[in-house]
Amino acid sequence: MKLTILGGGGFRVPLVYGALLGDRGEGRVTEVVLHDLDAGRLTAVTRVLAEQASQAEDAPVVTATTDLDEALRGADFIFSAIRVGGLEGRANDERVALAEGVLGQETVGAGGIAYGLRTVPVAVDIAQRVARLAPDAWVINFTNPAGLVTEAMSRHLGDRVIGICDSPVGLGRRIARVLGANPREAWIDYVGLNHLGWVRGLRVAGRDELPRLLADPELLGSFEEGKLFGVDWLQSLGAIPNEYLHYYYFNREAVRAYQQAEKTRGAFLHDQQARFYDEVGAVGAKALDVWDRTRAEREATYMSENRETAGAGERDADDLSGGYEKVALALMRAIARDERTTLILNVRNQSTLSVLDNDAVIEVPCLVDANGAHPVTVAPLPDHATGLVCAVKAVEREVLAAAESGSRTTAVKAFALHPLVDSVNVARRLVEGYREVHPGLAYLK
Repeated sequence: MKLTILGGGGFRVPLVYGALLGDRGEGRVTEVVLHDLDAGRLTAVTRVLAEQASQAEDAPVVTATTDLDEALRGADFIFSAIRVGGLEGRANDERVALAEGVLGQETVGAGGIAYGLRTVPVAVDIAQRVARLAPDAWVINFTNPAGLVTEAMSRHLGDRVIGICDSPVGLGRRIARVLGANPREAWIDYVGLNHLGWVRGLRVAGRDELPRLLADPELLGSFEEGKLFGVDWLQSLGAIPNEYLHYYYFNREAVRAYQQAEKTRGAFLHDQQARFYDEVGAVGAKALDVWDRTRAEREATYMSENRETAGAGERDADDLSGGYEKVALALMRAIARDERTTLILNVRNQSTLSVLDNDAVIEVPCLVDANGAHPVTVAPLPDHATGLVCAVKAVEREVLAAAESGSRTTAVKAFALHPLVDSVNVARRLVEGYREVHPGLAYLK
């Protein structure tokens, strides 16, 4: 089976390859094609993968190319993890927003809109090529903003594109762990949009264990989200939010922390990864060791400003293991082998949430089989969550409309309607500021 990885020179590709090395089942991936626009990054990542393969028997064969059409032809699965504009683009997203006093995070608020505006046209082009060159392939999208990009691609690929994210997986795992339950045996009642969802229940053997957690302040404050949001607020919500909702519930504090930080997250990763690619390219470098060391630093500093604001301290060791590659592998297995499973995924709504139309991409538990991912019926969201979901989905739709039409006016509307952008005038300045630093936004007229 052939897997094509778009963004194949990306830093996290070895996570995906490592997961493939552990798969010994029938019908496993035997060929991996890496595609990237940067040949130097492809070479560096290929070296890391070669060292990983040397430690395993019968490893999938790896090839690399800068030709997108060549990479897509004959693919059974296509994993999309591109970053349009690179980490320099992310750093600029953060900087322009923070200068206006609003959040510059890469998927939430102004930064997420800017990222979406320059990514959607590229993602649509990829989807159209897939439809033409590999119409039977399944696309697994991890490109951020994951829900928005998945919805853009679904307009051309239908349900053959499925978005994944490691945040809900990690959240469910932490809740199960603190309750003494096996995450693989727990049903997680999670619903929302990507980076905007809530766990409302965790059922083990038919019993909802979440009320027990919410009623125990000591237990509730013992894990990442309890430390991040505070026990009182979680008890008020009666649910456990995705960590990205910290940007909404504690927006002023988050913006201040980002403004006061020595470097934004994007700038930190830009410098860190530049060092990584330089080190791997050096003669005699042990590429896998360099990658392992860099990844450990990257994971340990994840959302550090938010944790500092909340007084949450360092991340627990169990939370430094990532997880999106495991979701991707489980998804491929379920489809390729008809190994029925349940995963939290980004898929078209169908009739799952009545407040959204059928084509709106949501993040929800899905039953997965050879025919793809099927969203599970869930109870309606409470009013406060419904309001946020509808507001942010409306913004995503304006981003899609702006990307399709090239309308600067529509782009301004997208920024202005976001709950974390507090002025139409700020929205106008954001559009101009982003057009100045991103050549990829020149299409907005």
